[in-house]
Amino acid sequence: MPKLVLIRHGQSSWNLENRFTGWWDVDLTELGIGEARAAGELMRERGLDFDLTFTSFQTRAIKTLNLALEAMGRLWLPTEKSWKLNERHYGGLTGLDKAETAAKHGDEQVKLWRRSFDVPPPLPEEGNAYDLAKDVRYRGVPIPQTESLKDTIARVLPYWEERIAPALKDGQRVLISAHGNSLRALVKHLSGIPDDEITGLEIPTGQPIIYELDDDLHATDRYYLSER
Repeated sequence: MPKLVLIRHGQSSWNLENRFTGWWDVDLTELGIGEARAAGELMRERGLDFDLTFTSFQTRAIKTLNLALEAMGRLWLPTEKSWKLNERHYGGLTGLDKAETAAKHGDEQVKLWRRSFDVPPPLPEEGNAYDLAKDVRYRGVPIPQTESLKDTIARVLPYWEERIAPALKDGQRVLISAHGNSLRALVKHLSGIPDDEITGLEIPTGQPIIYELDDDLHATDRYYLSER
C-alpha cells in the first residue's frame, strides 16, 4: 500500500513570538531545529524510508525537511519544492502579534479570520512591510494578497493531483514537509473531514503524521508516529 508521511515544520521564530506568519519567510528556533532532527531520528528508528520528498518555498519547511533527512542519512533523496505548498497567506495580519490583534479587533473577529473556513483576513495596506512582490523566489507566481483555508485548499489540491498522487500511485514512498494550513488541506482531502470540522484540527510542529492509503489513495489509517 502507498505510504505517505506529512510533517509540519519545527517551531519558527514567529511561532515563538505568537505572530501571524503566513508567506513571510522566517527561520526555525533552536527548539524547531531540535524538533526536526528528532522527527528524522524517530522515522529512522521506526524503519521509515522514502523515494521522493516535497516541500514549500519557505525556509522553515525546507530546513525541517533537510534536518530530518540528515538525521535519517537521506539528504540525497530528490526533493520537489512548490509555492503551492506554502502556508496560508494572512494578508494584512502578517507580522502582527496575535494577542495584540485580538485586543484591537476583538476575540471573535480574530477567531473568524483565523478559524473560519472561507473568510480571509483583511487585505494588507498599501506599502505593507511584508509585500513579497520583489522576492525573487516568487517571480512569475500569482502571489495572493490574503487567503482563507478554502483558498489554500484550492491551490494545494491541484498540486496534489498533478504531482504527488501520481508518485504514490506509482509505488513511491513520499514525505511532505509543509505548514499548518497546507497540511490541513491534505488531511481534509485524505480523511474526508467536513468544512466545519477541519478548521479545528491542530497539527503540532515537528510530529510526523503517517497515512496508510489504499490503491485509490483513500486513507485506511492516520496516526502520529510518536503514538505507535
